[in-house]
Amino acid sequence: MDDFYRDFILDHYRNPRNFGHLASPDAVAEDRNPLCGDEMRMELALDDTGLVREIRFSGKGCAISQASASMLTESVLGKSLDEIAKLGDESVLENVGINISPTRLKCAMLGLSVLKSAAIGLLAKGDR
Repeated sequence: MDDFYRDFILDHYRNPRNFGHLASPDAVAEDRNPLCGDEMRMELALDDTGLVREIRFSGKGCAISQASASMLTESVLGKSLDEIAKLGDESVLENVGINISPTRLKCAMLGLSVLKSAAIGLLAKGDR
């Protein structure tokens, strides 16, 4: 693994961005990976136009799951729920910047799965 990407991932793991909870989230979703025990919760707050104003994640897990969630939260600030619902695995893989083994792929994608659940839940309710 390239030293830059290893350091980047470890920095996001040790100093996660947007970690914690929102006082009044518009959407919340959580899930866990039963294979490894990683747990993730995402909370979204939207502005008046329906764009992500604030986002927080919490949970526990391996460096890949926590770092990829941290990177993901940074990349979706200012995006619409529709944009989030359309995100694919490639967006997470681009953020992480390394090849991930099939075993670790579920770890890296947990944050995306939870984020999309929150966004799709709000879209289904028709709130935004």
